[in-house]
Amino acid sequence: MDAGSRYNKFRPPLVNQMSHKKRTRENLDRFIPNRSAMDFDYAHYMLSGGKVKKEHYGVNSPSKEAYSKQLAEIFNMNRTRILAFKNKPPHSAERVSESPSSIPQSKTIKKRRYIPQSSERTLDAPDILDDFYLNLLDWGSNNILAIALGNSVYLWDASDESATELLTVDDDFGPVTAVSWSPDGRHLAVGLNNSHVQLWNTLQGSCRLLRTLRGHSLRVGSLDWNENILTTGGMDSMIINNDVRIRSHIVGTYRGHNQEICGLKWSASGQQLASGGNDNLVHIWSISMGSANTTHQWVHRMTDHTAAVKALSWCPFQSNMVASGGGVGDQCIKFWNTNTGACLNSVNTGSQVCSLLWNRHDRELLSSHGFTDNQLTVWKYPSMTKISELLGHTSRVLYMAQSPDGYTVATATADETLRLWNVFGNPKETKPVLKRKLEPFFDLAQIR
Repeated sequence: MDAGSRYNKFRPPLVNQMSHKKRTRENLDRFIPNRSAMDFDYAHYMLSGGKVKKEHYGVNSPSKEAYSKQLAEIFNMNRTRILAFKNKPPHSAERVSESPSSIPQSKTIKKRRYIPQSSERTLDAPDILDDFYLNLLDWGSNNILAIALGNSVYLWDASDESATELLTVDDDFGPVTAVSWSPDGRHLAVGLNNSHVQLWNTLQGSCRLLRTLRGHSLRVGSLDWNENILTTGGMDSMIINNDVRIRSHIVGTYRGHNQEICGLKWSASGQQLASGGNDNLVHIWSISMGSANTTHQWVHRMTDHTAAVKALSWCPFQSNMVASGGGVGDQCIKFWNTNTGACLNSVNTGSQVCSLLWNRHDRELLSSHGFTDNQLTVWKYPSMTKISELLGHTSRVLYMAQSPDGYTVATATADETLRLWNVFGNPKETKPVLKRKLEPFFDLAQIR
């Protein structure tokens, strides 16, 4: 099939009209008396004795009359009312015009963010593989989505909504099992079923294969970059660090898993790598350990999951924490302190966890799921209360990627659709990026 017919597989994006929730009716004030400003002794006196005629009509002694007169004067001293506000509330118009800065911090009510319940755009993604262990979708810093469909890789430019075919491999090499953009957005790494990894230049007008990396013996389903180091994970249970700038590209290996590697994520500092496998294990590795001639020993080995771990995501505001998600036999999201290896929290989601993404602008986590609802769930961190659930896919949401600005999320499933969701807010609203405790990636050198 030629490139033109492949291009036609992508439908024009379908924009869905979002229905906004009706504003709730403003609460009306009701009178709540301030008990500390009330005088119940005086109230009791006025009701029971102050205005009631005496039952005994005998003449009182002068001393008793004087006592009664003095008591009445004391009770009536500076009396205005029995039920009273301690401070008079402001007029409603004054409250509306009151500036937010004048409201005490503890009493401000944060407006709940509106999250559209349907996808913003939907595109065709025919022949996408329904395989939990693969990673077939990535969104580069160049604002271009790369998606693997069978033996081919397509690029969808989010800025002008154009689609192009980057490559198609023969059946002896394919299908494509993983894609990952370099940090500069100029090069795309492509994992293949025959154990090879191809590195492509994607600059417009000069798309070409730069080199092929060999080192695995079985398919390569996981890829992630750390500056010029491309880390690859395969079905052979090996993790390899490849320096793509040099001829002898293998500069280190990690051995600790005994089944297929299905998740790889480098921390923002580039000092630690998290890996997940079909052996239900999560490992934390250090970039500084070992050399090209030795096998790296893990820093921490987590054994709490009871199913394959594909979903991994480093926290953007706490550099020593990573979140992991387990498969259908586990269904849990766990949070790990990577300095100590301790599990900070575990939440049972009730369904297969396929992917995890942090909100870069707020303390929220997005998870994608499989059986049985195939939903996206937005969680508030650290309480892990559900903010919203997004439905639309009819198959498990295996692949998920985040836009460069952090607001939009792309999802792809075996229902052969690629959907864009406005999950993390509106990019027109300026929000500060959450600060990390450690520095982010250093300036990235170009691949030569």
